[in-house]
Amino acid sequence: MNENKNAFANGIKDGMPIAAGYFAVAFSLGIVAKKAGLNPLQGFLSSFLNHASAGEYAEFTVIMANAPYMEMAFVILITNIRYLLMSCALSQKFHADTSVLHRFLTGFGITDEIFGISIARPGILNPYYNYGAMLVALPGWSAGTAIGIVAGNILPASVVSALSVALYGMFVAIITPASKQNKVIAGVVIASFAASFAVSRIPLFDSMSDSMKISLLTIILAGLAAAFFPVQEDPDADDTKASGHQTAKKEVSGYGA
Repeated sequence: MNENKNAFANGIKDGMPIAAGYFAVAFSLGIVAKKAGLNPLQGFLSSFLNHASAGEYAEFTVIMANAPYMEMAFVILITNIRYLLMSCALSQKFHADTSVLHRFLTGFGITDEIFGISIARPGILNPYYNYGAMLVALPGWSAGTAIGIVAGNILPASVVSALSVALYGMFVAIITPASKQNKVIAGVVIASFAASFAVSRIPLFDSMSDSMKISLLTIILAGLAAAFFPVQEDPDADDTKASGHQTAKKEVSGYGA
C-alpha cells in the first residue's frame, strides 16, 4: 500500500509541469474549438476523452467541415494511432501480474509526455504512478480547452486570430527537433508539405474534405517512409534492455488489481 502511495505522489509531482504545459497548448486549441462551434462543456469533454492536440485539431476540422461521424472516427484513429504503439511498449514495463483493469486505465491516459516520464522510470512500472500524473495533467488539458473557448467568446476577433497561430507553432516545435536529428524525417516533413499543397490545388481532390486528405496523405507518406527507410534495431541494445528488465522483475515485488 505504501508503495502505491509513493508511486502516486511521484506521479503527481512529475505531472505538474506537464499540466502547466498542457493548459497553455489546450488554451490555443480551445480557440479552434470555438471556431468549430463548441461550447466550453463540449470542449472540456472533448479534451477529456481525446488527449492529443493533433487528434483534437483533426476532430475540430471535421466538425467545421460538417463531415459524417464515420469520417471523424477514421481521422482520429489515424492521427492517434501512435498511442497504440506506446501502449504496447508501456505494457512491457508492468509486472506480469498487473491486472487488465490497471492496463486499461493507464492506456486510456497515455499521452506523449506521460508516456515519456513513465517509460523512463527505472525497473517495474507501478500503474499508480500513471494515475498520479493523469490526475493533474488531464484536467489541465481539458480545462485549458474550455477556458480557451470562453476566451474566444470574450476576446476581440483580432486577438483570437493571433492566438490561433500558437497551435501551428506547437506543431512546428514538435517536428523541428526530430527533423534536425534525422534526415529521413526531415525529408518526409518536406514531402508532406509539398504533397499537401499539391493536393489542395488539384481539382480531382476538391470533392474530398480537408481531414480526409490529411488522413490519406498520412497513411501513404508514413507507409512509404516505413517501407523504404525502416528503422534499424540494435540487437545488442535489445539484449541489454531485456537483461535489465528481467533483473528488475526479480528485485521488485508484483502487485495485482
